[in-house]
Amino acid sequence: MLDQPLTARIPTAIALGVLVCGLVTAVAVAGVVLAGPPPTDDSTTVGTHSSDASVVFQTEREDQSEEPIEPEYVEPVPEEDDPYYEAAARDGSWVSYVNPRDEYRDPYLGDGSGKLCVTLLNEDGDVIVGESVPNTTVTVPTGDSLAWHTSADPFTVEYPLTDHHVRPLDADQFGTTPDLPQGDGYMDSHCIEWHGLPEDETVSYGEVEIDGEYEEYIDVVGYHQQAHDSWDSDVDPIEDAVSYEEAGGGWTYRTDGSHGQAVVVLQLDPPTDASDDAGTDDDAGDDDTADGEDDERADHDVATGTASTDDTSPDAGDDEVPGLGVLAALVALAVALVCARR
Repeated sequence: MLDQPLTARIPTAIALGVLVCGLVTAVAVAGVVLAGPPPTDDSTTVGTHSSDASVVFQTEREDQSEEPIEPEYVEPVPEEDDPYYEAAARDGSWVSYVNPRDEYRDPYLGDGSGKLCVTLLNEDGDVIVGESVPNTTVTVPTGDSLAWHTSADPFTVEYPLTDHHVRPLDADQFGTTPDLPQGDGYMDSHCIEWHGLPEDETVSYGEVEIDGEYEEYIDVVGYHQQAHDSWDSDVDPIEDAVSYEEAGGGWTYRTDGSHGQAVVVLQLDPPTDASDDAGTDDDAGDDDTADGEDDERADHDVATGTASTDDTSPDAGDDEVPGLGVLAALVALAVALVCARR
């Protein structure tokens, strides 16, 4: 069969060309629509900001959620019908609770009485019994005037109090409440007490000593000493504490002032190098990945499904330009039609 004249083939070629161009344009537009718009600067900033904000939020929560190494030990003072409730002054000036370390001198030489205590606080200033510092001993030397007392010479406190002492906390030395003449209604101190000293006797005590497995975890905040009158509990154990020298290290009784008390205040302060050592491996890991820290956070977001590309990224890798296969097929078909018309 003879070929068609050139003039006869021109309209067919033009039609096929228009068809191919239309198909190419349609496929290209479809590919752009399917691929979606490229990320803008704003969307990138939002993603980075979201990741950084999450890190900051977690850091703030970690800081807020940091707890002291030992929680507060809460023990209300005994009520009047409690066996450990002892007595209260008729004029409402004092209240007393039973203390197994309260002893009377024999022979009884006078009305001289007193109390020597130790208070242990955690990092937040709350009362604790030393469960976080086991095998640690606090010692307060006492003078000859208390050598007869079985819990003195020296006064020794072993932690945890609950493991080593009957009635671990026996006094309410700090704070106030309208319901009580002394204290805030919660036990806070471990003490020894005495009665029967001459009314001109001098009572002395030395500086506190801390020994044992966790001695470096405990700081000496200071001392409180009040002599010749009832104990005034309207003081802050930390803010109002003074040095041993300023406190005085003892007192001498008077006929009209035959009572005295002193409290040594201690507070937990774990060494900073202990926490640094515990975090050494983690810090080293952060240094190794510092250069790729932002990328790792982004990968983590995608892996946890928080990034919008999580569901589409596998398909995008299989077909980077959607519709390219269809375009190639249409072009091949058009070429075949042109050849067939020849």
